[in-house]
Amino acid sequence: MIHQIDTTDNIVAFRALAEVTKEDFLTTVTPAVEHLVKQVNEINFLLVLDTDIKNFTPGAWLEDGLLGLKHLGKWNRAAIVTDTEEIISFTNGFSYIVPGEFRGYKKADFNKALNWVEGNIS
Repeated sequence: MIHQIDTTDNIVAFRALAEVTKEDFLTTVTPAVEHLVKQVNEINFLLVLDTDIKNFTPGAWLEDGLLGLKHLGKWNRAAIVTDTEEIISFTNGFSYIVPGEFRGYKKADFNKALNWVEGNIS
């Protein structure tokens, strides 16, 4: 399941818990991202992983990929917050292959990640 986190108007932020499904993306993530693109014409995105990525269903991965591709040129800043080093490293490398900046953060650095996605720090 994915819950939206209340933040400033220039970003969307989510917390993933337990199993994450296609329906989570269709009912929570995609509408929020679509609204953000209409409002600010870019995507500033934060995802806190409070579940293992193995708990993402194939449908969730498909919807995630389709959403990313649909708005490929709109990605500005995206942060993944997790304590899994492999995910942090993967996220940090994502900036080299797609437009936008991507960073991984430890859970203890949640506020830093949020401030970075909001554009308050470099």
